[in-house]
Amino acid sequence: MNAPRTRREFLAEVGRGMLVAAVGYETASELGLASTLTEETTDKLTFGSLEPLVCLMQETPVNTDLRRLTAAAALANARTFGGEDYVGFHTMMALAPALHMAQELPAELQPLPVFKVLYRNTNRIQERGGRKEEVLHPVKPATLSEIRPGGEVLREAVRSKKVDAAERTFAALAQRSADDAFNDLLFAVQDNTEVHRVVLPHRAWDLLGLIGKEQAHTLLRQSVRYCVKAESWQHTATWDEPRTLLPKMLEDHKLLGRSPGDRKAEDNWVEQLSQTIFKSTPEQAAEAAAAALAEGMLPSDIGEAITLAANQLVLRDMGRTPRDEVPGKPLGSVHGDSIGVHACDSANAWRNMARVSNARNCFA
Repeated sequence: MNAPRTRREFLAEVGRGMLVAAVGYETASELGLASTLTEETTDKLTFGSLEPLVCLMQETPVNTDLRRLTAAAALANARTFGGEDYVGFHTMMALAPALHMAQELPAELQPLPVFKVLYRNTNRIQERGGRKEEVLHPVKPATLSEIRPGGEVLREAVRSKKVDAAERTFAALAQRSADDAFNDLLFAVQDNTEVHRVVLPHRAWDLLGLIGKEQAHTLLRQSVRYCVKAESWQHTATWDEPRTLLPKMLEDHKLLGRSPGDRKAEDNWVEQLSQTIFKSTPEQAAEAAAAALAEGMLPSDIGEAITLAANQLVLRDMGRTPRDEVPGKPLGSVHGDSIGVHACDSANAWRNMARVSNARNCFA
């Protein structure tokens, strides 16, 4: 048992530590102070730059499975990028699909799709500076009015292009419940149909089934920051059309304040609506979908028609022309950034978010 130190010995040790911090380890070593301090304060073997990795291997439980690894990767991604890094948020959106794919494979092959995304995730985190360059930090919730709907308040904050105000607003909304926060967030998301704006909240919500709804604020605030950033992009009349078209459809078809219908559609009806959407202008397609909702048709059947229309874009895509050919995207290939693939991604996201959101957002 070690003998108790006197006050003089304790103060001497503190003084040596302060001196090492002030003059630097190398100078302190020359004075014989650093080695003395090390001998007195540590009995652990360390390995320099490899020490963090060594500790990771020692401290990670052996029973860490793919689900837990995916959950940790999602949180590391969110904290590092905050929805503002192109490679970063694409990687986040690939985590849940990779895990779903893994579950379809034989047991010995299941780690492969997950590890591919984990590598991309960790590599990008290190490229961006690791923990030193984290985007997400604790945020103080704002004090909100009890009169206005939370979604409208958040949308206004996003449109103001003030990320701190939007973050504080969303932090306050997230204190109520994960479901309320998600539904309030969709008000801002619905301002535009750009694919990443749409898919990001869907994938974040999907991950909550893995991570737990207690992390809803962390994962969903990525979309808040993305939407704020998008406000600074160049806008056109077409870009901003959803901001006026959506409220018009909700009001014209008296969809506000009512519940979604439960009328099951026949296959022919779904096919006809799909063709109508595929051949129409965006406004005409929105009108057709809103009319079907007003008639009480199942939102899932309308979503199926929208998905089939989007799939037509993929099937009719001729692939990259010689002008568009680049390394990794050869002539005739249909890459992930094609209109059809993006349309399918968006349709899938809207369908899944409609299933878990409130009536207003289901219609929207």
